[in-house]
Amino acid sequence: MKKESEAVLLRIFIGEDHKHEGKPLYKFLLELFRQEGLAGATVLRGIAGFGKTSHIHTTTILRLSTDLPIVIEVVDKRENIERIKPLLEGVIQKGMITEETIKVICYEGA
Repeated sequence: MKKESEAVLLRIFIGEDHKHEGKPLYKFLLELFRQEGLAGATVLRGIAGFGKTSHIHTTTILRLSTDLPIVIEVVDKRENIERIKPLLEGVIQKGMITEETIKVICYEGA
């Protein structure tokens, strides 16, 4: 069975070495989103990237970085995304957040 709905995709761009309360920030955020009952979140680790400083972070042997790019994608209804956004204010010190309205297509087996 296929089910379609509108939702919001929040993308949080941070570095692998970013921390909150001594814990990797991506782990802290993932646990926070689960505790807050959000529909879903995924952490993606980039193999290369650069940000504001234009310094390239990469996994190549010649230039192994300990601060690879991390993207956390969170999908839920607009009201739930709006509810958790204030919680990010004191947690994310460096990084970027993007937000967009999306169509979600869920396939549910019999």
